[in-house]
Amino acid sequence: MPNKLPAYLLLSILLLCVIATISLFVGVYEFETDVFSILKSFIISSTEVSEADQYILFDLRLPRIVMGILIGSMLSVSGTCMQGMFKNPLATPDLMGITSGATLFAATSIVLGGVLKTFIPESLHFYLLSLMAFLGSLLTMLIVYKIATVNGKTNVVMMLLTGVAITAIGFACTGFLIYISKEEELRDLTFWNLGSLANASWLKNVILFGVLLISYFFILGKGKSLNALLLGENDAKHLGVPVEKIKKQIVVFTALMVGTTVAFSGTIGFVGLVIPYILRLVFKSNYQLILPLSAVFGSILLVVADTISRTIVAPSEIPIGILTAMLGAPVFILILIKNKRSIS
Repeated sequence: MPNKLPAYLLLSILLLCVIATISLFVGVYEFETDVFSILKSFIISSTEVSEADQYILFDLRLPRIVMGILIGSMLSVSGTCMQGMFKNPLATPDLMGITSGATLFAATSIVLGGVLKTFIPESLHFYLLSLMAFLGSLLTMLIVYKIATVNGKTNVVMMLLTGVAITAIGFACTGFLIYISKEEELRDLTFWNLGSLANASWLKNVILFGVLLISYFFILGKGKSLNALLLGENDAKHLGVPVEKIKKQIVVFTALMVGTTVAFSGTIGFVGLVIPYILRLVFKSNYQLILPLSAVFGSILLVVADTISRTIVAPSEIPIGILTAMLGAPVFILILIKNKRSIS
């Protein structure tokens, strides 16, 4: 079946392109010129399109859609990698407390940024929020992994319980920061907690794309190794799989991707749970297919969710984190029901 991967990828990418194009022209604003003229102006310079149309299309909607593609892809791949590493469909950055840790550290940089900037070089002030979000996600992942691993084996129940506990601590500390924050800081914190792509920009997309390229270079081709890990770590080692190296790479790059997405879009949950679950229903547990396909279908999910979020109650918008939670929570319950015997 892996030899069918190029065909599956091509079809899924074409689907993503169609959905992204539709999303580009869906919204409250009505364009003065027709769709074909606008697309023509995108390919070649043209004065047929008004400045207002160009601004809405290329400065507002297109950066937002690109950000949705990048963030959805990274969140989905992060969840897929963690589920493969822990051999459990419940292991996601949200449930493991990684998202909560990244959100807490991002909130700390918002409320206490003035104090923190006195201890770091001025050249890093602009990147403080992103660095703090990455640090929070990395520390959380390391803590969960350390507590849940005994004698080289990861206890799934312990892992989930630790994730729940850390999530609770993260939300409690974030709540305290909300309590002591000022009005402007409170608005920023509300953004991180609910999640949104409204602040998308080309600069942020360039950074996200760089993180995506670096992370995917190391982990996107690990499908065969994740398949071997399903047999158990000892069997995987006998097959020549560098188990500890792969684990470390997944820990670091999952933390990097989640931290970066939280820094730019806030908390967007359940993407890393829904997509791998759906793909697993189709392709069983073949990570050679699931892992690369999750990179595309995560983008599709988030672009669709963002399109709905900005059109369903137009001209206002529903935070995208609310929509993904409404979609992901029922899937989570279905997974629990399906696996309740093995979990207990």
